[in-house]
Amino acid sequence: MTQRGSTRNASVPVWQAYLNNRARRARDGRFLVYGERAIARALETGWPLETLVYRLGPPEPSEWARRVIDTSGVPSVGLVPELMAELAEPAESVPELVAIAVSQRTGLEEFAPGSPQDLPVVVVIDQPASALRLGAVIRSAAAFGAAAVFVTGSGADHYDPQAVRASDGALFAIPVFRVPGPAQVSAFRDTLEARGLDPRIVGGDDRGGMALDEVDFGGATILVLGDETETLGSTWAPVCDELVSVSNAGPLGAPAAAAVALYEISRQRRLLR
Repeated sequence: MTQRGSTRNASVPVWQAYLNNRARRARDGRFLVYGERAIARALETGWPLETLVYRLGPPEPSEWARRVIDTSGVPSVGLVPELMAELAEPAESVPELVAIAVSQRTGLEEFAPGSPQDLPVVVVIDQPASALRLGAVIRSAAAFGAAAVFVTGSGADHYDPQAVRASDGALFAIPVFRVPGPAQVSAFRDTLEARGLDPRIVGGDDRGGMALDEVDFGGATILVLGDETETLGSTWAPVCDELVSVSNAGPLGAPAAAAVALYEISRQRRLLR
């Protein structure tokens, strides 16, 4: 492990670009990770971390930061507070530790969840407008044991620092794939059918869908949710086997809708055991 103090570092402008420049993150295959829980989860899951950047000078690093720097085996670089401040998230204080992580670029064609006995659940979030909400959906999906999250269409980047933080480290524990739209989700369903999983695509739509607790979630499920709207729209209707109303009082937004629907899926499956 390399540790060194620095008042100047040519890498700082590059790292700073990863805060808000999605194209730069994608081109370099790198992103920033903040916070104890997210960094700890990345280390626990063996996610590739390239560098740990830590703050020099007082106050002394916390016990967890010092432990990570000393024992993780990840090369580390110390920066004076003025430079470390350039890596701070908007409206946040100067971080004591930031991890530079390597993006995972596994293709969907390599993803093969479970077996007919596992009854996997895949969560699809369509065109997320907010990195914070996308991160929260990923967190809910991981918490309820979903096999993966698909992000369809344009929308927030799951490697945006806000999405990573909002996921509370769940980004490192569950596969997240970006796919163009309904056609690819439908093709993925066909792939699962060929493996004997017989999945159903269930779309969240609060304009006339079945009540959530009236839908049978006993089998493999692909759950499709919009970001903020109460309806998925005509592009998803042809590929959905069922439309479900998550709330009787209007749209919940994707994070809450995902949590409610995933809880109902897990509840039904507990009753089947």
